[in-house]
Amino acid sequence: MNAPATGQLPVVVIGAGPVGLAAAAHLVERGLEPLVLEAGSSAGTAVRDWAHVRLFSPWAEVTDPAAEKLLAPTGWIRPDSASYPTGGDWAEQYLQPLADVLGDRIRYGATVTGVARAGRDRIVDADRDEQPFTVHIELADGREERISARAVVDASGTWSIPGPMGADGLPALGEKAAADRIAYRVPDLRDPAVRGRYAGKRIAVIGSGASAFTALALLADLAEQEPDTHAAWVLRRGIGANTFGGGEADQLPARGALGLRARAAVEAGHASAVTGFRTQAVERDGDRLVAVAEDGRRLDPVDEIIVLTGFRPDLSFLSEVRLGLDERLQAPTALAPLIDPNVHSCGTVYPHGVNELAHPEQDVYLVGMKSYGRAPTFLALTGYEQVRSVAAALAGDREAAERVELTLPETGVCGGAGLYDTPGTAAQGGEGGGCCGAPSTLQIGVSAPTATSGGC
Repeated sequence: MNAPATGQLPVVVIGAGPVGLAAAAHLVERGLEPLVLEAGSSAGTAVRDWAHVRLFSPWAEVTDPAAEKLLAPTGWIRPDSASYPTGGDWAEQYLQPLADVLGDRIRYGATVTGVARAGRDRIVDADRDEQPFTVHIELADGREERISARAVVDASGTWSIPGPMGADGLPALGEKAAADRIAYRVPDLRDPAVRGRYAGKRIAVIGSGASAFTALALLADLAEQEPDTHAAWVLRRGIGANTFGGGEADQLPARGALGLRARAAVEAGHASAVTGFRTQAVERDGDRLVAVAEDGRRLDPVDEIIVLTGFRPDLSFLSEVRLGLDERLQAPTALAPLIDPNVHSCGTVYPHGVNELAHPEQDVYLVGMKSYGRAPTFLALTGYEQVRSVAAALAGDREAAERVELTLPETGVCGGAGLYDTPGTAAQGGEGGGCCGAPSTLQIGVSAPTATSGGC
């Protein structure tokens, strides 16, 4: 296929979540034709799975400018900019209306099973960059199709692969056998069946991030009504000044407040912390479960376990394209040093675009949460800026693609380096409001930023 014909093909966007839909909006704004492939039956399928969870970013920071332009002719008005939507609010009041405007540019029930260059597996060099992409999909009824594309923007996220309980990154011994008592999502206690599963029970919550904070806060609320409810909060690290996040110093106030609620749950006795516990196995003890650490310690028996240890990207369908991924994070190699928690644990990442997202395979981009691989603390604003830059590059406007201007909030604290703290200790933060402070305006690809408040 010659280059002009290839140029007439659509840009395939994988995933109709917040960043995938924003990518489509930016492509439309640039005069390019997107085709969004969504495995679910509606926009924001993954977001709807956590419809009960409130975002820690307000409405002003979770809508995309190009998307708002598409929505404007319909009479859509952004909800109160200062209020905080739940996942359900986000899906119903923004994502689905945006998807409706995009119309038949979105195909639902289309699961991507493979991406490749036409007639070229990953080994073949000859004329590789001149070939279009072939995107293999499986439809809800089991039929298979192959779609030609000029470029592929993967915004499929990481929601489908939660991290396991095992501290070595693999499922703990017995974890699969105990699957009926283990959950990997923040529980929706508004659902009577879910509430009944946890009310009056002893629950182990494994994890140390915002999801774990949310689960602890919800279980503490449940304990106020069902006094026998108690959470054992299992931490691989120790407890230190920054265990509960930025608190009042966090420039995302809702995120700081979430950490304070988790602290309150512990202080009120609704949760007890178990530190330096690196799970190796989970065993049955009658009707209950016992987690066993690598050092032989055994957790008191629990009725349920909630594992909130992060998520991982599904790279299986990208096996025939040439990706440049960091060996630790599975994130693009140029982006990984900016987000690597082995180096820093602050949430601040300076704005980045097409240069940091590029791969050896031209015109393939992982964006949104997928671009972070296994790293945490992703903000919607970051994803929106990523796809703005990528769309500009695909349209041939390199200057716009490399000029990224965005102010991101800092965490207010930095946990410092070290994912593997000595039990009973925690890394201490710097004094200046985060080890990874970013200047308010940056030009990516022109000059590298310097830290404004302490260095990593």
